[in-house]
Amino acid sequence: MTMIKKIILKYPGLGQFFKFIVVGFMNTAIDFLVLNFLMWQTGIYQGKWIISLNAISFSIAISNSYFWNKYWTFRAKGPAVAPLEMSQFLIVSLIGTVINSGVIFGLTTYIPPAFGLGRELWPVSNALRSAAGWANFAKVMATGLSLIWNFLGYKFVVFRR
Repeated sequence: MTMIKKIILKYPGLGQFFKFIVVGFMNTAIDFLVLNFLMWQTGIYQGKWIISLNAISFSIAISNSYFWNKYWTFRAKGPAVAPLEMSQFLIVSLIGTVINSGVIFGLTTYIPPAFGLGRELWPVSNALRSAAGWANFAKVMATGLSLIWNFLGYKFVVFRR
Protein backbone atom coordinates (compact mmCIF):
# COMPACT_ATOMS: atom_id res chain seq x y z
CA MET A 1 0.00 0.00 0.00
CA THR A 2 1.33 3.41 -0.91
CA MET A 3 2.05 5.99 1.74
CA ILE A 4 -0.69 8.29 0.36
CA LYS A 5 -3.32 5.53 0.66
CA LYS A 6 -2.21 4.80 4.23
CA ILE A 7 -2.52 8.47 5.16
CA ILE A 8 -5.97 8.74 3.54
CA LEU A 9 -7.17 5.58 5.33
CA LYS A 10 -5.90 6.93 8.63
CA TYR A 11 -7.38 10.41 8.04
CA PRO A 12 -10.51 10.03 5.83
CA GLY A 13 -11.23 13.76 6.05
CA LEU A 14 -7.98 14.36 4.20
CA GLY A 15 -9.16 12.18 1.32
CA GLN A 16 -12.38 14.15 1.20
CA PHE A 17 -10.43 17.39 1.17
CA PHE A 18 -8.34 16.18 -1.81
CA LYS A 19 -11.52 15.24 -3.68
CA PHE A 20 -13.00 18.60 -2.73
CA ILE A 21 -9.95 20.31 -4.23
CA VAL A 22 -10.32 18.32 -7.50
CA VAL A 23 -14.00 19.29 -7.71
CA GLY A 24 -12.97 22.81 -6.76
CA PHE A 25 -10.51 23.06 -9.65
CA MET A 26 -13.25 22.01 -12.05
CA ASN A 27 -15.72 24.48 -10.55
CA THR A 28 -13.10 27.22 -10.45
CA ALA A 29 -12.47 26.71 -14.17
CA ILE A 30 -16.21 27.06 -14.82
CA ASP A 31 -16.37 30.11 -12.55
CA PHE A 32 -13.40 31.84 -14.21
CA LEU A 33 -14.58 31.02 -17.74
CA VAL A 34 -18.05 32.41 -17.12
CA LEU A 35 -16.78 35.49 -15.24
CA ASN A 36 -14.19 36.28 -17.93
CA PHE A 37 -16.78 35.82 -20.66
CA LEU A 38 -19.20 38.15 -18.86
CA MET A 39 -16.49 40.78 -18.22
CA TRP A 40 -15.39 40.58 -21.86
CA GLN A 41 -18.97 40.92 -23.10
CA THR A 42 -19.93 43.78 -20.78
CA GLY A 43 -16.62 45.63 -20.34
CA ILE A 44 -17.18 45.64 -16.56
CA TYR A 45 -13.99 45.04 -14.56
CA GLN A 46 -14.72 46.84 -11.25
CA GLY A 47 -17.40 48.57 -9.21
CA LYS A 48 -20.77 47.38 -8.02
CA TRP A 49 -21.71 45.61 -11.26
CA ILE A 50 -18.81 43.19 -10.98
CA ILE A 51 -20.67 41.73 -7.98
CA SER A 52 -23.54 40.72 -10.28
CA LEU A 53 -21.21 39.19 -12.85
CA ASN A 54 -19.33 37.32 -10.15
CA ALA A 55 -22.53 36.08 -8.51
CA ILE A 56 -23.71 34.66 -11.84
CA SER A 57 -20.44 32.84 -12.53
CA PHE A 58 -20.10 31.63 -8.94
CA SER A 59 -23.71 30.35 -8.92
CA ILE A 60 -23.21 28.32 -12.08
CA ALA A 61 -20.08 26.75 -10.62
CA ILE A 62 -21.83 26.06 -7.30
CA SER A 63 -24.68 24.22 -9.04
CA ASN A 64 -22.14 21.91 -10.63
CA SER A 65 -20.40 21.61 -7.27
CA TYR A 66 -23.50 20.30 -5.50
CA PHE A 67 -23.72 17.09 -7.49
CA TRP A 68 -19.98 16.36 -7.61
CA ASN A 69 -19.55 16.96 -3.88
CA LYS A 70 -22.70 15.09 -2.92
CA TYR A 71 -21.93 11.89 -4.83
CA TRP A 72 -18.16 11.81 -5.16
CA THR A 73 -16.50 13.87 -2.41
CA PHE A 74 -18.81 13.19 0.53
CA ARG A 75 -20.67 10.14 -0.87
CA ALA A 76 -23.98 11.32 0.52
CA LYS A 77 -26.98 9.05 0.15
CA GLY A 78 -30.53 9.94 -0.68
CA PRO A 79 -32.38 11.53 -3.57
CA ALA A 80 -30.56 13.65 -6.13
CA VAL A 81 -32.05 16.79 -4.62
CA ALA A 82 -33.14 16.48 -0.98
CA PRO A 83 -34.97 19.66 0.13
CA LEU A 84 -33.24 20.11 3.52
CA GLU A 85 -29.83 19.20 2.13
CA MET A 86 -30.29 21.50 -0.85
CA SER A 87 -31.40 24.40 1.35
CA GLN A 88 -28.37 23.90 3.63
CA PHE A 89 -26.14 23.70 0.55
CA LEU A 90 -27.61 26.92 -0.81
CA ILE A 91 -27.16 28.75 2.52
CA VAL A 92 -23.52 27.67 2.83
CA SER A 93 -22.98 28.52 -0.85
CA LEU A 94 -24.66 31.92 -0.55
CA ILE A 95 -22.39 32.81 2.34
CA GLY A 96 -19.49 31.58 0.16
CA THR A 97 -20.78 33.80 -2.65
CA VAL A 98 -20.86 36.82 -0.32
CA ILE A 99 -17.29 36.09 0.80
CA ASN A 100 -16.16 35.57 -2.80
CA SER A 101 -17.93 38.63 -4.22
CA GLY A 102 -16.88 40.81 -1.28
CA VAL A 103 -13.22 40.04 -1.86
CA ILE A 104 -13.59 40.63 -5.62
CA PHE A 105 -15.40 43.92 -5.07
CA GLY A 106 -12.96 45.13 -2.41
CA LEU A 107 -9.80 44.31 -4.32
CA THR A 108 -10.98 45.52 -7.73
CA THR A 109 -12.66 48.68 -6.47
CA TYR A 110 -10.49 49.94 -3.62
CA ILE A 111 -7.01 48.62 -4.39
CA PRO A 112 -5.24 49.73 -7.57
CA PRO A 113 -3.83 47.01 -9.82
CA ALA A 114 -0.39 45.74 -8.80
CA PHE A 115 2.21 43.27 -10.05
CA GLY A 116 2.04 44.77 -13.55
CA LEU A 117 -1.59 43.73 -13.97
CA GLY A 118 -4.12 45.99 -15.64
CA ARG A 119 -7.84 46.43 -15.02
CA GLU A 120 -8.78 45.04 -18.42
CA LEU A 121 -8.41 41.42 -19.40
CA TRP A 122 -6.48 42.00 -22.61
CA PRO A 123 -4.82 45.40 -22.65
CA VAL A 124 -3.33 46.47 -25.96
CA SER A 125 0.14 47.03 -24.52
CA ASN A 126 2.01 44.43 -22.51
CA ALA A 127 -0.65 41.85 -23.34
CA LEU A 128 1.26 38.84 -22.07
CA ARG A 129 2.25 40.30 -18.71
CA SER A 130 -1.15 41.68 -17.83
CA ALA A 131 -3.39 39.19 -19.63
CA ALA A 132 -4.68 37.84 -16.35
CA GLY A 133 -6.03 41.21 -15.27
CA TRP A 134 -6.48 42.54 -11.76
CA ALA A 135 -9.99 41.07 -11.49
CA ASN A 136 -8.59 37.58 -12.08
CA PHE A 137 -5.99 38.10 -9.36
CA ALA A 138 -8.80 39.19 -7.03
CA LYS A 139 -10.78 36.12 -8.09
CA VAL A 140 -7.90 33.84 -7.10
CA MET A 141 -7.76 35.44 -3.64
CA ALA A 142 -11.55 35.24 -3.30
CA THR A 143 -11.59 31.60 -4.37
CA GLY A 144 -9.04 30.64 -1.71
CA LEU A 145 -11.12 32.19 1.07
CA SER A 146 -14.46 30.84 -0.10
CA LEU A 147 -12.92 27.37 -0.64
CA ILE A 148 -12.15 27.06 3.08
CA TRP A 149 -15.62 28.25 4.08
CA ASN A 150 -17.41 25.98 1.60
CA PHE A 151 -15.44 22.84 2.52
CA LEU A 152 -16.14 23.25 6.22
CA GLY A 153 -19.80 24.09 5.62
CA TYR A 154 -20.39 21.18 3.25
CA LYS A 155 -18.52 18.67 5.42
CA PHE A 156 -19.98 19.59 8.80
CA VAL A 157 -23.42 20.94 7.88
CA VAL A 158 -24.66 19.79 4.47
CA PHE A 159 -23.21 16.32 3.87
CA ARG A 160 -22.45 15.21 7.43
CA ARG A 161 -23.24 11.59 8.16
